[in-house]
Amino acid sequence: MSTGFLFPSDPLRAARPDPEFVPEVTAARATGAEVALVDHDALMSGDAARAVGRVPRGSGPYWYRGWMVPVARYEELEEALAARGCALLTDSGAYGRAHELPGWYATLERASLTPRSVWCAAAPGEPPSAERLTELVAPLGPGPGIVKDYVKSRKHEWDEACFVPELADGARLSAVVDRFFALQEEALAGGLVVRAFEPFVAGGEARVWWLDGEVLLVTAHPDTPDRVPAPGLDAVRGAVAALGCRFVTTDLAPHSDGRWRVVEVGDGQVSGLPREAGASMATTALYAGLAGAPPVPAQGGPPVPAKDVSGGSHPPSR
Repeated sequence: MSTGFLFPSDPLRAARPDPEFVPEVTAARATGAEVALVDHDALMSGDAARAVGRVPRGSGPYWYRGWMVPVARYEELEEALAARGCALLTDSGAYGRAHELPGWYATLERASLTPRSVWCAAAPGEPPSAERLTELVAPLGPGPGIVKDYVKSRKHEWDEACFVPELADGARLSAVVDRFFALQEEALAGGLVVRAFEPFVAGGEARVWWLDGEVLLVTAHPDTPDRVPAPGLDAVRGAVAALGCRFVTTDLAPHSDGRWRVVEVGDGQVSGLPREAGASMATTALYAGLAGAPPVPAQGGPPVPAKDVSGGSHPPSR
């Protein structure tokens, strides 16, 4: 079977794609790939069977390209598709490994590529106590830190819900964590993460798209869409391969000491593409690479290499 793509449907017109993904649907169709629609609202409400009702039975396998979904909902999507004789090219285990920090951190930390981090599971509206926070951050030692959940931070509320000037200041740490939980509400993913703060050089992050352990595309970060840095990727390539996920993204930023650091890892299916200058080129390159990927990775050997189409002027967003 040939590779296909699943996209969110328009919430108001189920037979049409979500307007936000129309450029990607156009690029996917241009490759000749199968395109099917998934009802994102139904999936998020727990009705995965209804969500995949428009996916042809026995079709696929598919890459999902859409809004972020929690790991549990992705598992339900995988099961609902299997019931229709369809499959995802990224299974739920690989999705969770790339999408949530506890899944990818150890692999990147062993390669000394990412800031030191600690975490704990927590439910929406239930931030850890001040005593628990002091215990949690102790391995990081004194110094500034960053608060986030397993997937995202609130860096646009930097002072109130993200940055902690001194982790040893328990009152300030607790205040930032409490505010973060209050703002995240039910969108909280997994629990709390606290990361050691590292000084990065101004100039923009690079988003690197990896397919089967090789670079597929390099774009800018959504916060600095006019800047496309050129990071060194040799060390990152080995860590991405060790992660064992077919389609992932890494966001890299230059440290003040000259090293390139991995700020985030994401599942490529829910990482954002550019919407500004260069968007068409980036979108075309991404879908050409994904459509040409073999449905099943090579067994008993190294990752299947993908054509490197990095470089050029193309920005993104997650």
